[in-house]
Amino acid sequence: MRKIREVLRLKFDGGLGDRQIARSVGIARSSVGEYVRRFQAAGLVWPVSSALTDTGLEACLFPVVPQATGQRRPLPDWPMVHQELRHKGVTLLLLWQEYKAAAPEGLQYSRFCDLYQAWRGQRDLVMRQTHRAGEKLFVDFCGQTAAIVDRQTGEIRPAQIFVAVLGASNYTYAEAVASQGLTDWIGAHVRALAFFGGVPEVLVPDNLASGVTKACRYEPDLNATYAEMAAHYGVAVVPARVRKPRDKAKVEAGVLLVERWILARLRNQVFGSLTSLNRAIATLVAELNARPFKKLPGSRRSAFEAIDRPALNPLPATPYEFAHWKQAKVHVDYHVEVEGHYYSVPHTLVGRKVDLRYTATTVEVFHHGQRVASHPKVEQRGRHSTVDSHMPPHHRFARWSPERLRRWAEQSGPATAQLIEAILAARRHPEQGYRSCLGILRLGERFGAGRLEAACQRALAINARSYRSVESILAHGLEAQPVTPPETPHTPPHANLRGPEYFH
Repeated sequence: MRKIREVLRLKFDGGLGDRQIARSVGIARSSVGEYVRRFQAAGLVWPVSSALTDTGLEACLFPVVPQATGQRRPLPDWPMVHQELRHKGVTLLLLWQEYKAAAPEGLQYSRFCDLYQAWRGQRDLVMRQTHRAGEKLFVDFCGQTAAIVDRQTGEIRPAQIFVAVLGASNYTYAEAVASQGLTDWIGAHVRALAFFGGVPEVLVPDNLASGVTKACRYEPDLNATYAEMAAHYGVAVVPARVRKPRDKAKVEAGVLLVERWILARLRNQVFGSLTSLNRAIATLVAELNARPFKKLPGSRRSAFEAIDRPALNPLPATPYEFAHWKQAKVHVDYHVEVEGHYYSVPHTLVGRKVDLRYTATTVEVFHHGQRVASHPKVEQRGRHSTVDSHMPPHHRFARWSPERLRRWAEQSGPATAQLIEAILAARRHPEQGYRSCLGILRLGERFGAGRLEAACQRALAINARSYRSVESILAHGLEAQPVTPPETPHTPPHANLRGPEYFH
């Protein structure tokens, strides 16, 4: 209105032409003529009364033309339009087409869009973000904690409150955990996804150290375990930008709601365990989700069933098993350490850096993304778990012992064990017979345990106690032939020869 008053002043006080006024005020010449025409048509005279405000002057120059009675166009149900837009693929154009099909005399598309934007502008700022169904799950911890009291010692331990909110329906999950550490962070995610019964497209966490190892506005680094969990569920992780609370406004509002609706109501109760606290939280979460919206039809639960649940991806067949990741350098003894126990890796990786993934039952070693070793997890500290194939050849030989060779031989049969025992006993040092024994036992891999046992029986019968003899028997198939005992040579009687009876 300031420019309109200036146009009128220059026109009636200054006597300037429309072109000069337009150049002075910075508007089109046609606009100057339109303002003067409206001023005169309204019956006003210059100078106008000081009591006429800008609003009054605007009402005189631009009066609202009322619609004829009986021709008022039906307006859409804007809360319903807003809720329908959360469904995948639903656009304002589609909703307008459906509206026009039901009300042909209704608003045109441009007016429909303008009125919807105006309706949105009158709502709370938190509600101005539009989230597609099944798209985002916002996760965070409450700033407020709950107390767990040890009933025997009276010790009070704070419990952290994990909150997850689906973007489209505001459906909320909350639980108490012992800490904000990685184990509890991952476990809370697994249980939250099970609660929702599906997987969203995107997880939006804060830059918590358990989830993000290096905060960055553009390319934050995720914790390896958190990234592995996301890959297991097929969900993308897009952390909120640092110092940008509106990126996670949903969970900020959810956290505030949990603190006021749940924690405040539990403030006077005493809980002796996380289990009892979570039982109470679950009851109040169910009430919260069933509570009717103030400005939208339905509740969080009904919105979830109608909007988010059909759009969520299915859960994997098995939940994610928590795993730690860490990097280690392979020691000169080709072992790496995990929680005080040492596990072998291929000796060719000595001095290299490898990635270790370990769960409650398994330890896995990766080099350049390829798994190079796997061991059952052992709790004994200071001990070693070694796979023979990881050892250099000269170290493998040192790993054998008479007892181990005997146990291996017994798997083929008693004759094999007897032959191995005879070879070891015939050496001054048992180690001198290791190579022969290993060679004989590995013949079973080529010819089978049954043929090896028969060959050892023949070797014992003919007193052929060597690797080459057993190999020759198997190579020529002699183990199946009957053994002919050697003939006793006949010795004629002689005065200088003693007979067997001499020794009785």
